[in-house]
Amino acid sequence: MLRPDSFPDHLAERITDHSASAACVSGGRFVIYWMRTAVRAHENPALDVALTAGQRLGLPVFVYHALSEKYPYASDRHHTFILEGARDVEAECVARGIGYAFHLERPGQRGPALRTLAARAALVVTETMPVAPLDWLTDSLAEAATCPVWSVDTACVVPMPLVGTAHTRAFAFRDATAAVRAARVSADWTDVAPHTPAFVPDDLPYEPLRLAHADIAAMVARCEIDHGVAPVPHTRGGTVAGYARWRAFVTAGRLDRYAAKRNDASIDGVSRMSAYFHYGMVSTFRIVRECTERGGDGAVKYLDELLVWRELAYAFCYWHDAPDTLDAIPVWARETLARHESDTRTRHTWETLARSGTGDELWDTAQQSLRVHGELHNNVRMTWGKAIPMWSTNASESLERLIDLNHRYALDGRDPASYGGLLWCLGQFDRPFTPEVGVLGTVRPRRSDEHRQRMNFPAYRAHVSRSAGLSPRVTVIGAGISGLSCARTLHDHGIAVTVLDKSRGVGGRISTRREGQWMFDHGAPSLRLDDARLARYAESWIQDGVLQPMHEGEYVGARGMNTLPKHLARDLTVKTGVHVASIARAGAGWAITDREGAAHDCDIVLLATPAPQAAVLMSTIEQPVAFAQSLAGVSMLPCWSSMIVFDAPPPALVSESLVGGELRTDLPMLHRAWRQSSRRGRSTDEAWVVHSEGGWSADHIEAEPADIASWVSDALRTQLQIAGDITYAVSHRWRYARVQTGLDDACVFDESRGIGACGDWGAAGATRRSHPSVERAWLSGIALAGRVLGRATSRSRPVP
Repeated sequence: MLRPDSFPDHLAERITDHSASAACVSGGRFVIYWMRTAVRAHENPALDVALTAGQRLGLPVFVYHALSEKYPYASDRHHTFILEGARDVEAECVARGIGYAFHLERPGQRGPALRTLAARAALVVTETMPVAPLDWLTDSLAEAATCPVWSVDTACVVPMPLVGTAHTRAFAFRDATAAVRAARVSADWTDVAPHTPAFVPDDLPYEPLRLAHADIAAMVARCEIDHGVAPVPHTRGGTVAGYARWRAFVTAGRLDRYAAKRNDASIDGVSRMSAYFHYGMVSTFRIVRECTERGGDGAVKYLDELLVWRELAYAFCYWHDAPDTLDAIPVWARETLARHESDTRTRHTWETLARSGTGDELWDTAQQSLRVHGELHNNVRMTWGKAIPMWSTNASESLERLIDLNHRYALDGRDPASYGGLLWCLGQFDRPFTPEVGVLGTVRPRRSDEHRQRMNFPAYRAHVSRSAGLSPRVTVIGAGISGLSCARTLHDHGIAVTVLDKSRGVGGRISTRREGQWMFDHGAPSLRLDDARLARYAESWIQDGVLQPMHEGEYVGARGMNTLPKHLARDLTVKTGVHVASIARAGAGWAITDREGAAHDCDIVLLATPAPQAAVLMSTIEQPVAFAQSLAGVSMLPCWSSMIVFDAPPPALVSESLVGGELRTDLPMLHRAWRQSSRRGRSTDEAWVVHSEGGWSADHIEAEPADIASWVSDALRTQLQIAGDITYAVSHRWRYARVQTGLDDACVFDESRGIGACGDWGAAGATRRSHPSVERAWLSGIALAGRVLGRATSRSRPVP
């Protein structure tokens, strides 16, 4: 029987057996190395364990590397970085004669591929990553598999299994592991040679992605992930880019100056290697050897950060049951934070924090660094983290926000070292400090204003505000939800964007009409935001007083439905009353001409209008755009929306039957109706909005609005059994209100020419019709923004 303790010592000490007691290495067709966080084919202990096991069992070994759509905070940023790393490791495996098959989860390529493969394997080897979700994914596979599942520490010089306990102070960890560390810092690593020709099973349950020439941006765009967090242009994933950054750090003398300059956030004084360490794209062992050989104060300090503080956090997460909860901070810290829970504080929503809207210039600049550049200088991160409890309800929410903001935006997020830094902000790895302060109690304070005085803040702000490599001027035509979500996403990544709309205001069909004391939500009557990617926005909008919850997961605007689009447009350059007449190519960009003859030039033009209107604009372009035909195939139904006021309410029995103030009938003229007076902040007059069915509206599309208003108001009065008179009746024609035939793709984009389109017709094919139209519009707009940002950061090959 093959046991972990039968391996060479330098490998055996790194293995954790996750197998059920009954699992043993017997039978099976091959050994799988499930690659996740050691994305390299050199100095990789997990790969060496798999190859050694394969030799002893006489079985071939192959590398299964996968990227799910479902991991926490899955986004274009993380996906792109991982795929770039996968491209390098694929090439490295080819050079070493090791089989490698990458599984990118996407439409047509979903399903439990690993479990299917594990059922045929003799052994599954992966890396030890002691934080969610990878730790419980490992255990879950081990519970389901009939073969053993082992994880191997590929990240730490002092193997996590040898540490033995969750140390809570750096000095204690440093002293306890000193002898083990000293014996390993200079040790060379010899890679295990493959014993068979490169092997990949010929019956893989997925189509492996060939990465050498893959269009990574296009592949990422197909995945159902958060397209609102863009790749970072100046930080490419992969072994090649990682070692290039390390060499530049060393050869420029910055390693030698590290001890003196590492805390100055206004200069490039740190290595910026944490993302490469997190994904194991570079070997920690190699970096440690090189630092040890170089010597000097800078190298000594760098090694202390890498070998003590980083490995302290890894070992803590390995030996602690719940490193992502408040149970991970000391009792004294939990108690002092609880005692100060009622202290006065300014409450900021998640959206305010994410979009750098607190008004604290240093904090907002730090958050901008995270959001745009995917990184945060460690010295600033401590002040950034200490501020969040001041703006949160309690310690639990503080930790949730620390984790969310860091993991969502930071390329090194979801890492044990990240948890080390985040938990430190709430007292972990630290001691109590007196005197007590508000909110934090005896947890060490770190005030933003004091930090700002210690640094060259203008230089830091200039450093963060530098372009991330994204410089196109973008014009979005259409200020509905899709256009605004697209523009906001681009704006938040530092893109210069202008929104044009022919109407007097923003919002499109998310609209509210006011007539004296009456207010009518005559477009979309409510919102459903069921997609998990929108949950954090919905929560923030409720807290900010933008939305009000209704019933069964529905929301309405707090001061009319157009409250939301006004909120989205708040920071944007929006020009209303601009009716675009034509679009023409102008050099490498576009010339947009409105009906008044005014020109609006840009590098990229994005159409966020109903598909038929977009198709008309596309027809003004001399050379046809590839996706124009797709847009022409979208069909939309109209809707007559009628606004009606009666001078008396319906009988009590009728009123009681109107759950949520909504009426549905089988009459096409009265398809759905909403009682406006049942909404908070509205007049108590008997005001209604009626939407007529799409087919009926199409049949009467050219009717006079006054005739429609008369027919509908009479029919509604009869339906509601109202004896009184009709005080007010007006009808509005929405010519393109409901998607009849949409596209499966969330948006369309011609990358080579810089033109695209989005709307609620996106992701509206047969498989996605259950998504509410407003939700589809929002996701379509963000998806198109993601295509633009992906285009700006696209790189087909790694840079040497």
